[in-house]
Amino acid sequence: MNDRILFMGTPAFAVASLNALVEAGLEVVAVVTAPDRPAGRGLLPRMSAVKERALELGLPVLQPTNLKDPAFLSGLDHLDASLYIVVAFRMLPEAVWRKPPKGTINLHASLLPDYRGAAPINWALINGETKTGVTTFFINDRIDTGDILLREEVAIRPEDNAGMLHDRLMHTGAELLVRTAREVLDGHAVPSAQDQFAEDRLHEAPKLTPANCRIEWNWPAARVVDQVRGLSPHPGAWTHWIGQGQPPRKLKVLAAKAVHHDAPQSAAGMVAVIDGGLTVCCGTGAIEVLQLQMEGKRPMPAEEFLRGLHQREGIILQ
Repeated sequence: MNDRILFMGTPAFAVASLNALVEAGLEVVAVVTAPDRPAGRGLLPRMSAVKERALELGLPVLQPTNLKDPAFLSGLDHLDASLYIVVAFRMLPEAVWRKPPKGTINLHASLLPDYRGAAPINWALINGETKTGVTTFFINDRIDTGDILLREEVAIRPEDNAGMLHDRLMHTGAELLVRTAREVLDGHAVPSAQDQFAEDRLHEAPKLTPANCRIEWNWPAARVVDQVRGLSPHPGAWTHWIGQGQPPRKLKVLAAKAVHHDAPQSAAGMVAVIDGGLTVCCGTGAIEVLQLQMEGKRPMPAEEFLRGLHQREGIILQ
């Protein structure tokens, strides 16, 4: 039996899966990842996290700019892999995902069919979910809709932000992927259509944009906290800091908690310093900002920010 695997992935989330497959003794014959991108002040080419790890492992690396390029497709044929594995890559054309005789499987950071899309970790937190998980499935011609192989549930803790949850799902997913690969290669996998798992209401997980990362101060305080958690540490929930007689400055709120003060409710977005904390009124209730980053500055605790804040009246966030 040909147990050769081709791995496709780009960011750090995929590195844990590549490591797990190699450590499990599965034969990864090559890695496909994104082309090097200019980065930093010098705009020097930067390798993806997956490429860096693949080179450390001594694996051949392919970096096509066009996944339909005949030369790339021919190169895949010469690798003679029986299974393709995709983790945090890009949408594959049918000419690629149909090639391997045992199929192409993908790892997704949600309990499919819930949270299909580009940012499932973020949106699960933004929506205040208490659980999520990871799913392996066969790729087909529609994104995130193929037959499910395995799923594993992961609890979302009250203190989780997107970075914390990302890391837990990354490791849980890597372990699930090894189990899935073994079942598929051994012929023991039992795929199930996604509609067998469908719940009453399924959520979308669209790409994060500046528009959907802007803080909605009209929301209830608990929901604003969830938005902050779901976007921290990157890209960061943002707002405009507007002081009296000052131009608006972009501010990211990186950590916050809902608070209950006796002070009267003010307009959503109004800032007050109460009991030494940076408090912001919401549609209902208020939050205390715990960590923030003013545009052009480093992230800092709110208490440090307040030490350098001279104007404390008439400030609004919007």
